[in-house]
Amino acid sequence: MLMRTDPFREFDRLAQQVLGSNARPAAMAMDAYRSGDDFVVHFDLPGIDPETIELDVERNVLNVRAERRSPAPEGAELIVAERPTGSFTRQLFLGDTLDTERIDASYDAGVLTLRIPVAEQAKPRRIQISGGRDRKEIGK
Repeated sequence: MLMRTDPFREFDRLAQQVLGSNARPAAMAMDAYRSGDDFVVHFDLPGIDPETIELDVERNVLNVRAERRSPAPEGAELIVAERPTGSFTRQLFLGDTLDTERIDASYDAGVLTLRIPVAEQAKPRRIQISGGRDRKEIGK
């Protein structure tokens, strides 16, 4: 349902250690799980203005982009700046079993939640098995 590997995540982590925490904003922390007929994803985006969040899907690739601006007014002298600012992006590779036409997104208390329904053709279904009597009638 979801590609788990992110080939650049480890590189980003190492670059942040070497160059300092403001070299590039950290990746969005994420939880994902299946609940009934929905695939649910939560992204931690504290301090993000919901107007800056962009979501798009192209060929089963979901792109999430958000921006955190510095709360300090322009020209202010920064004493400590540990919270990352700038653009945050994340890509999810969604399987064909998900209905990307019906994604529902909400943002509450710094958490972006996506609900992606499982496609109808991917849901388990019961297959009727015909009995021996039906077979005899077909052979007549």
